[in-house]
Amino acid sequence: MNTTKILQERIRVAFAPGEPSFEPAAPNAPAQLSSDGCLTLDLPQRIAAARNTVSGRIVFTTSFGIEDQAITHAIFSQAIAIDVLTLDTGRLFPETYELWARTERRYGRRIHAICPDRVGVESLVACQGINGFYTSVAARKTCCAVRKVEPLRRALAGAAAWITGLRADQSDERVGISFAAVDPHHRLVKVNPLFDWTRERVLSFIAEHGIPYNPLHDQGFVSIGCAPCTRAIRAGEQERAGRWWWEQERKECGLHGRHITQVPAPAQFKDFPKEVTP
Repeated sequence: MNTTKILQERIRVAFAPGEPSFEPAAPNAPAQLSSDGCLTLDLPQRIAAARNTVSGRIVFTTSFGIEDQAITHAIFSQAIAIDVLTLDTGRLFPETYELWARTERRYGRRIHAICPDRVGVESLVACQGINGFYTSVAARKTCCAVRKVEPLRRALAGAAAWITGLRADQSDERVGISFAAVDPHHRLVKVNPLFDWTRERVLSFIAEHGIPYNPLHDQGFVSIGCAPCTRAIRAGEQERAGRWWWEQERKECGLHGRHITQVPAPAQFKDFPKEVTP
């Protein structure tokens, strides 16, 4: 049996048809069953194996970082039947929007936008002000919930699997990720085809295939999100140190966790945000 078939069989065993078990007793079992067999596969083969194994709709959400550009290339160049979407928060860098357009031109495919709910954004700004996320961790997580987490819920509605660009060496919080595992919050299979890749390997793949990438990467912006919440990293900092740099907590927005911050009702904002500079 070749490696592709081995991987397919392991994922098939881990994610058998029907309702998956979400018992917390053995949360790592699916990951252990599915990671080893993919190590000898290249990126397109990994994604094709997931597509051939998982029945139903598969969604890939791109933020246009180098990891996501590599995955987009693998999907589009091989015409793999996976929906490619992006969460357009309304606060992205101009360079990100330009890369979005360049990517569509390169591959002749549309990358569909999932936007925040208008009422949610209006309530958020009425409560916090336009940059209220600088005032506290809770305020920032609320902004992420409105602009990213709730749109992701809609993007994944009805999907059987979700492909992400997560890598294990991006941060301490991501060390334990594997090729595939059951996501109990979204109740689907979460596939991380670059889980064991280094940043250098991703950059080599980008260069080898002439894949368009965000010019901000050449200016020290290693992990790129919303413009007000991203800065270039400094020497010795972890890749995600430039995200929400004014916070000391773990550098996550809630897309890859269980907890979703509720949107507060509009209110008079008494304490205006302090100026925060990168």
